Amino acid sequence: MATVNFYEKPGCINNTRQKQLLIKAGHVLIVHDLLKQAWAQRLDELRAFFGDMPVADWFNRSAPAVKNGEINPLDLNAEQALALMADCPILIRRPLLEAAGRRCAGFDTQTIEAWLGLSTNTVAADLETCPKNQTHQQAYRS
Repeated sequence: MATVNFYEKPGCINNTRQKQLLIKAGHVLIVHDLLKQAWAQRLDELRAFFGDMPVADWFNRSAPAVKNGEINPLDLNAEQALALMADCPILIRRPLLEAAGRRCAGFDTQTIEAWLGLSTNTVAADLETCPKNQTHQQAYRS
């Protein structure tokens, strides 16, 4: 089992569910408030969480500035994205995970299973999209 640095938005429903899955699988979590990190002084570290992901995938699609169109992640390069995220950490896709010398952003259960291992009863549910947004979108479609 691994010791995992888990960067979250406190109170996020999905981050809570993600942490529960990791703990159930026997991992030890060191939890950090993503929004209170001094990312401006740690841009290289922040960049490392995104690996070879396209810049647009670095963003929290539920962030107000992204949802309302104020920021279009498709229009940004890596340097611009990191500067925006350092100024406004709610833009960062979460959680950020660090364990066993590796970092990643987001919680794709297949990726996490292959990397760290999860409970054998892991449900392949969407553990990234905010449930509040899903409910709002479903109501909007009706």
